[in-house]
Amino acid sequence: MNFQDHDSQSQNFQDNASAVRQGEELDIARLESFLRTNIPEESGPLAVSQFPSGHSNLTYSVSLGSHEMVLRRPPFGSKVKSAHDMGREYQVLSKLHTSFPSPRPLLHCADESVLGAPFYLMERVHGVILRRQLPEGLEIAPDTARRMSESFIDHLAALHGVDYAAVGLSDLGKPQGYVERQVKGWIERYDGSKTHDLPEVGRIASWLREHMPRQSGATLVHNDYKYDNMVLDPGDFAKVRAVLDWEMCTLGDPLTDLGTAMAYWVDDDDPPFLQALRWGPTAIPGSLTRAELAHRYAEKTGRDISQIAFYYAFALFKTAVIIQQIYYRYHHGLTKDQRFASLGEAARALFHVSLMAAESNTI
Repeated sequence: MNFQDHDSQSQNFQDNASAVRQGEELDIARLESFLRTNIPEESGPLAVSQFPSGHSNLTYSVSLGSHEMVLRRPPFGSKVKSAHDMGREYQVLSKLHTSFPSPRPLLHCADESVLGAPFYLMERVHGVILRRQLPEGLEIAPDTARRMSESFIDHLAALHGVDYAAVGLSDLGKPQGYVERQVKGWIERYDGSKTHDLPEVGRIASWLREHMPRQSGATLVHNDYKYDNMVLDPGDFAKVRAVLDWEMCTLGDPLTDLGTAMAYWVDDDDPPFLQALRWGPTAIPGSLTRAELAHRYAEKTGRDISQIAFYYAFALFKTAVIIQQIYYRYHHGLTKDQRFASLGEAARALFHVSLMAAESNTI
């Protein structure tokens, strides 16, 4: 397939919204009143649909006449308020979007009487989002896969090179002691969302406490960096139009961000149970491996990655806890989304992989 064929083909795989899921409907009348107050020049009709992916904050497509927007709000029934701070996410985008490819924020609403929770709206960035399974009929050539994975890690290195003080984000977090707080905090979050006894958790928690490295520095940290949080140019998948989902962005050790990216990255020779948990098309022919990602990052940034196994194991643990928190909501009937029914087993599998990485000191 030549590049022209790729360009024509990939235009058909841009990310689209569909019907709103049961139990996640928005109060259309109140939303319309809010929008018409803040966009008085637009008289066209309101249309709302929902993007089908995403396990944390809910994301909707909102059109008011000619205005195309994306609305983000916390999940219904969430116990973890700090993980769904809409005002904070809005402020991150307000300061960052001119320095790094990310959506331009438009409106923020802290008044919970409108939709039952704070929310914000941002510009709609059109493009291709690569999720766990490639859409039927979409083929990615090995050369494109390699350039995609190189661009993926290069953008992470570029994010860590942003002068957060210069863009006005010095108050986003406290980088000193970041890793220690993260390890302690995520162990506590697991305890708060526990549904079953998992002996793996105690073992990996003890290992993480005992093997914390010295902090490698302080940068902006995305904390959820993976393919399905990237909008790619339909004409060239190696070009990133925007990075999405900044809800967990903070200031901290950049190697935790690298570890997170690697935790989402499944190699083609990983065992079947890990292949079943892959987050995107990271193992298609031509893609860099986890080890190659880490080495390219080190070359781009000059950072020491000799203790990367800790960051990888911790990221797997953290990801497992996030999944466990989502499963907790399903387990207790706080969401009816059937996508979440199997997440308890997924969390357990990730705890197991985390323990394997820790005890073998490998990525």
